[in-house]
Amino acid sequence: MNIIESINVSREAIISNKVRSALTMLGVIIGVMAVILLVSIGEGARMYIYEELGTLGTNLLIVTPGKTATRGGFHPPAAGTVKKLVYDDAVALRKRATYLSDAVPIMFGTGKIKYYNLSRDTSVVGSTEEYFRVRNLNVEIGSFISEADVETKRRVIVLGRTVKRELFGDVNPLGKMVTLSDARYRVIGVMERKGVALGFDIDDIVFIPTTSAQELFDTDSLFQIVTKVKRAEDVPKAEKQIKEILLKRHNNKEDFTIISQDEMISVMGKVLNIMTGVLAGIAGISLLVGGIGIMNIMLVSVKERTKEIGLRKAVGAKKWDVMIQFIIEAVILSLIGGLIGIVGGIGIASLIPKFTFLPTKVSLWSVIIAFFFSVFVGIFFGVYPARKAATLDPIQSLRYE
Repeated sequence: MNIIESINVSREAIISNKVRSALTMLGVIIGVMAVILLVSIGEGARMYIYEELGTLGTNLLIVTPGKTATRGGFHPPAAGTVKKLVYDDAVALRKRATYLSDAVPIMFGTGKIKYYNLSRDTSVVGSTEEYFRVRNLNVEIGSFISEADVETKRRVIVLGRTVKRELFGDVNPLGKMVTLSDARYRVIGVMERKGVALGFDIDDIVFIPTTSAQELFDTDSLFQIVTKVKRAEDVPKAEKQIKEILLKRHNNKEDFTIISQDEMISVMGKVLNIMTGVLAGIAGISLLVGGIGIMNIMLVSVKERTKEIGLRKAVGAKKWDVMIQFIIEAVILSLIGGLIGIVGGIGIASLIPKFTFLPTKVSLWSVIIAFFFSVFVGIFFGVYPARKAATLDPIQSLRYE
């Protein structure tokens, strides 16, 4: 019997037991879908984080107070006896760091903003005029904080879109006076809609001059200094230059941490790689379970078709002919299940972002791996039943009831 005839016989056997064949394929379908879906969620998370970091600015080096033992990731500002970062540190970097285009002193806190009888708690960012440029932000109406506002400690405020909507609705807020933590500020601008980035609602923020924020929070310590490097290839040189300048200002004590976007991306990339690998492993286990289901069903099929096998061997079929037929049958089952799983996995992955907050990205490599793994499962788990069928004694098989 040639391969074509074996395929036809296997196909007829599968069609004659439609329900059993469908249940057999179900395990492979679920396994392949799981591989594609879970990997697409992991890849989608990676893509989302990279894009969000890009929307918050590029070629950035962030200086935070306090020295950490490890590098990369996000670090909270240090407290206690550690020397603070102050406004003059940012001024020194702006004047002396030749690789930088901007150095923005940042204050950060929360406060209650009020307009007549409407109020809400919001995040407060103290910054300078460079901040909107460094962080890829734009003003929709009015203007952003100016250098004069910072130098004279003016009580002016720029509203995020969410804050503007909640307090003013459709009314133009420019020139209106609001109360922020018991201090009165004049609205000079409203930011363009930015949305949520890395879980943080950028529209639910108000901006005031750094010097005004120091008065508001009664401290001269900065939350961080955000610097922008002129060229991406100069980031390592800029980091070294920042370190040298601040060491001189801090009595040669490295009581600060410099974080680059590449370090943050590297740390997150490692975490996401582990997460994607774990998800793929879990999905692979479900695919193996589907393979075991194929083996069990094929063993049942061998038992049911014992007389057929004995008859075929009695008329001259060799062990290889019987074995290859059952292997082909197992491969066809896993192959069809794999193709259905691929179509279903891609389809569901494309629907997930429309109905949930999870981003997804179907990777070609996950589809290829899932497909070939499903074929491998069919071969691997089909060998034992096929071998058992091939070794049946034809005389005993013919007597089997």
